[in-house]
Amino acid sequence: MTPSPQDQGNWQRVHPISPLVRGWVAVIGVLVVFGRNTFEDLLRSASSGGRDAVEGPPAWLILAIVGGAAVIFGTVFFLSWYFTRYSVSDDHVRVNSGVLFRQQRQARIDRVQAIDVVQPLLARIFGLAELKFEVADAGKSAMRLSFLRLDEARRLRAAILARAAGLTPLAGNAGAVPEAPEREVMRLSPARILGSTVLSGTTLTLVGAAALLAVLASSVRSWAVLAGFLPLLLGLVAAYWKSFSTEFNFRVAVSPDGVRLHYGLLDTRSQTIPPGRVQAVGITQGPLERLAGWYRVHVNVAGYGVDRSEGGGRSVVLPAGTLDQVLQVLELILPDPGTPDPVGVFTAGLTGKDSDGGFQPSPRRARWLDPLAWRRSGYRATGTALLCRHGVVFRSLQVVPHERTQSLGLFQGPLMRRLRLIDFVLHSTAGPVRPVVHHLDLMQGRQLFLAQASRAAAARRIARPDRWLEAPQPIDQDKEYLHEQ
Repeated sequence: MTPSPQDQGNWQRVHPISPLVRGWVAVIGVLVVFGRNTFEDLLRSASSGGRDAVEGPPAWLILAIVGGAAVIFGTVFFLSWYFTRYSVSDDHVRVNSGVLFRQQRQARIDRVQAIDVVQPLLARIFGLAELKFEVADAGKSAMRLSFLRLDEARRLRAAILARAAGLTPLAGNAGAVPEAPEREVMRLSPARILGSTVLSGTTLTLVGAAALLAVLASSVRSWAVLAGFLPLLLGLVAAYWKSFSTEFNFRVAVSPDGVRLHYGLLDTRSQTIPPGRVQAVGITQGPLERLAGWYRVHVNVAGYGVDRSEGGGRSVVLPAGTLDQVLQVLELILPDPGTPDPVGVFTAGLTGKDSDGGFQPSPRRARWLDPLAWRRSGYRATGTALLCRHGVVFRSLQVVPHERTQSLGLFQGPLMRRLRLIDFVLHSTAGPVRPVVHHLDLMQGRQLFLAQASRAAAARRIARPDRWLEAPQPIDQDKEYLHEQ
């Protein structure tokens, strides 16, 4: 698309040292490769008092190599910075990059799903930040501006969110939009994050590996099998560290821009999820987390998808929260629960069984397929969302706003067909939350399929606009679908 006249001449460049912040690992790698032998020779010579001095390349050759590497890297970094430009208009963000292979990217501002200000460790030292924003493309092509001054990144984030909300146009005045104030809702202590790391599924893997190791060692009467488990042990240690460092200093705040999340030990992230961008919510509790009474809350956001580059941490809106804290977070991302008793309904979804809280459970014959969890499997439709509950050892509650329903499905295997049971599957955008109701009665599943299709259609007709601060257009409403149950 050709930029409009008002966009031409509004191109800006990122900070000049951005290529160095991005490519410092490559620089260190080259220095290690070329400097290791020389360094070892110097150490050998020093330890022998000069008697075992090794003749290496002349000093002028070393200086020439170092100087040539500096010129090459400097030229590459300069060209990378010079040919990277960005432009923010009333409707789009555009990024042009590349030297030999040019890349031009564009994102509509009203389709921005979430926007983050990221500070890797080296960027923090220089006072820089990366601005990363997602559009509704399943997380395959996040737009990045790497790197800007921290205050500039925050101003630009505020300007993009203001335009996405339908406020003041950006053209030529992006820096004049002040950053929206925020109010902190909760903060998790380092002890809580450490506890959640220890009580995570990684510990179950460690316990299982230790039990297997003990059995093997006793059977072969040799502890040499430990060597085979060393890579697994190192992987588990890395998983513990990644979880703790990512979720360290986790804070939840609310602002006119939406829900803000702040977290990170070495690399920090300030994450903003605008109103109405959450497609589905998943609340889980493992067996070890139940000992402490903690829950973990994930969300599906259209831009996040199933991208594993961030370790899945961006989809977490509460890594270890009590029941009260879970209800607080749900109030932020689902302000209208669609029921006069939200505490009772959501508590029943997390801790109840059978028909507690108005949930429609699986029939008794489902115990032949799911002997432990059949009494917890069920669903509950409120005026604004569908709640899917299942699991006993690993408990799960999934919440999908009616207007965010993408498609519906019914699944029935041969044994389920014999027992006249069926699974109801609600398709959301790509992400960690995959809503499903297991082992419903056949007629019950078909009725849920038709009723949810009607609720979704009615909810989409009255949903808020993508620009959440614009007044919705008046339309005819058929509210009876939203209050069937």
